[in-house]
Amino acid sequence: MKYLILIHSNAHFQQRWEALSEAERENFGRGHFALSDDLAASGELVASEGLADPSLATWVRTRDGQTVSSDGPFVEVKEHLAGFYLVDVDSEKRAVEVAARIPDAVWGLVEVRPVLDMSGWDV
Repeated sequence: MKYLILIHSNAHFQQRWEALSEAERENFGRGHFALSDDLAASGELVASEGLADPSLATWVRTRDGQTVSSDGPFVEVKEHLAGFYLVDVDSEKRAVEVAARIPDAVWGLVEVRPVLDMSGWDV
């Protein structure tokens, strides 16, 4: 079953990141690479990426058949999506085990969410 593991971040996480030494930041990054390598080797990794700063985001919506886009995120947003892992694992328990290995889980919030299986839908 596929699970999307979402890595959330916020201003508190950013403050902690800025306080890290260069060596600590490198170890953090190596933790992500090691996890990705392990998941790729086991055949469980579908995709994994970090996301650019939310100030570079664009919000898109349609209204009355017109596309409307604006810079994001909105000022009131306290947390933002920082990255993700898409895994194909045997169980939710395994997805949670993977999420616990994500370096961001120490400071921030990592969300595990099942991907809907729409393969049986008639379209």
